[in-house]
Amino acid sequence: MPFPDLPAMLDDIERLVTCESPSSDHAAVAASADSLARLGERLLGVPPEKVVRDGWTHLRWRFGPGPARVLLLGHHDTVWPLGSLATHPYTVEGDVLRGPGCFDMKAGVVMALHAVAALGDRAGVTILITGDEELGSPSSRALIEDEAAGCAAALVLEASADGGALKTERKGVSLYQVQVKGRAAHAGLEPERGVNATVELAHQILAVAGLADPGRGTSVTPTVLSAGTTANTVPAAGQFAVDVRVRSAAEQSRVDGRMRALESVVEGSVVEVLGGPNRPPLEAESSAALFARAQKVAATLGLPPLAAAAVGGASDGNFTAGAGVPTLDGLGAVGGGAHADTEHVRIGELPGRTALVSALVADLLTDVRR
Repeated sequence: MPFPDLPAMLDDIERLVTCESPSSDHAAVAASADSLARLGERLLGVPPEKVVRDGWTHLRWRFGPGPARVLLLGHHDTVWPLGSLATHPYTVEGDVLRGPGCFDMKAGVVMALHAVAALGDRAGVTILITGDEELGSPSSRALIEDEAAGCAAALVLEASADGGALKTERKGVSLYQVQVKGRAAHAGLEPERGVNATVELAHQILAVAGLADPGRGTSVTPTVLSAGTTANTVPAAGQFAVDVRVRSAAEQSRVDGRMRALESVVEGSVVEVLGGPNRPPLEAESSAALFARAQKVAATLGLPPLAAAAVGGASDGNFTAGAGVPTLDGLGAVGGGAHADTEHVRIGELPGRTALVSALVADLLTDVRR
């Protein structure tokens, strides 16, 4: 499998990075999709299908007359607001490329396109690039799960873990809002006539935090908190957010059951729990066979041995794994600083990583065509 042309890849990465695409700006995401569509059509010879859902623009390339067998997955939206190029311009210095969204994950999108462009026979391959991943994929989750159905593998071009490691495990995510209703009263004249929502929140926060199980890799973190109106009023209402990260579906289910079983402690208060699981975990067994295959492919290409990493952050690969599709993540750019001022890509790794993806897709297609 030949390594791709690095200068051409850098030109394409620059084109995407300099088209800013904050997730919450539908117009910016649509403009980014237009730029990406033109780039992809040039490389692949065919335009993508544009799928617009709830204002977000997603792109899909399907190859061959039969069902999809290998799904390449990525996103073109970023966390960076419009105007970020003024303070974080696209630059190339030595082996380092910088720019908003370069690592997470516009370089990975370019890698996916170049990897598929290098295939002699693309039948059975689907590329899906979504536009709302950084928001939790509110409009694209069903699209991702539909495209993954029946596939032998989902390959996620998200950025690598530290040192270029592939992401073989990702924690699942659950998000909750715990809301409390009490009763207002004057805090100085007659506090006993009130039902203090803040005190109830304190009880609930401690109960929720106690659901964590570090030994199983489960974190349950109360985050944003609000209550009350004025300093001299018994708070009549309040709420707090909860971020849950789990390594297994069993733990996600346990925490969900306990969250929904929360009961009020302060007499007269009412507790309501909203939300629930957002992304299922990408568990090790979902990625094990694909990682072993990738290791063999890397060796045939003369690349260094691959490393594996378990990470706390989630991606759209959680959805494909949750749907029962073997999933390997972190196949994209090597670098660091996602979402931060230090975001960067190591240029020298781009050709080899792209060749790895292309050869892995070809290897998978050989199997499914037998």
